[in-house]
Amino acid sequence: MTSLGPGAAVLAFDVGGTDTKSALIDESGAIRDLRRTATARGEDAAGAVVAEVARLAAELRERHPETAIAAVGVVVPGLVDEATGIGVFSANLGWREAPIAAMLQDAIDLPIGFGHDVRAAARAELELGAARGLRDLVIIPIGTGIAGTIVTDGRILVSGGYAGELGHTLADPNGDPCPCGAVGCLETVASAGAIVRRFAARSGTSLPGARDVLAAARAGDALADAVWNEALDALAQQIARLVGVLAPEAIVIGGGLAQAGPLLFEPLAQRVDALLSFHRRPRLIPAAIGEDAGLLGSALRAREVLS
Repeated sequence: MTSLGPGAAVLAFDVGGTDTKSALIDESGAIRDLRRTATARGEDAAGAVVAEVARLAAELRERHPETAIAAVGVVVPGLVDEATGIGVFSANLGWREAPIAAMLQDAIDLPIGFGHDVRAAARAELELGAARGLRDLVIIPIGTGIAGTIVTDGRILVSGGYAGELGHTLADPNGDPCPCGAVGCLETVASAGAIVRRFAARSGTSLPGARDVLAAARAGDALADAVWNEALDALAQQIARLVGVLAPEAIVIGGGLAQAGPLLFEPLAQRVDALLSFHRRPRLIPAAIGEDAGLLGSALRAREVLS
């Protein structure tokens, strides 16, 4: 398990659309008392999440009275403006223009570090994981959906919270409707969730995950093979566009789909290379931290407010 390194003890929360991870990060940087609970729901969506985070924070402090907790980090999904502390929009959790940082500060009597879940995870990869030492790159988690974080000259591009929505860039103008309201978004073709859905729609067979579709493709299933290769093609085309615009030295890929290892990275690299001409060829690198990246990024935000 990756350590944050020595520093102040903080509480860290990674709020997801389904589950919320919470933990104490001690003075050595180790993750302690890691828990996963259902993300709170309610008519006041932001208020429900804030109340649940405050409750979990109080429980963690009660269980660890020996630890002097200095700050709390909270990261959330959707569009997030860290500069103003606003949750601009979350389709899954249902808030718009919610002053979440201020609400957390009212509910918890400790300094609050607030941020975006994907950018927080990317920061953990930059400081602790596969992207250490890199200055220009794109970090792409691919799971149920597809997210992205753009790093230029060592700085994460935020643009008011709107930057990095790679999953909602156009992949197929005649494609499937996306829950975001657009048509043919990349994540309707190349996400792990899309791979499963597209195979089920064509074959009438539901498989548990994208890796099962890949296994079926390798076993000779023509429909599974077509779905897998369409996903690789769409992803390669979008990476090639990123290369032409941003010239990253590396693309770091994480999330569940990255667990396919060489079966993803090798054909994807070949496709990207075939689409480029004079461009700088980026290295395709698997993310190193894994599912705790958002939690560690949240802890980094908490320590940051103390400096």
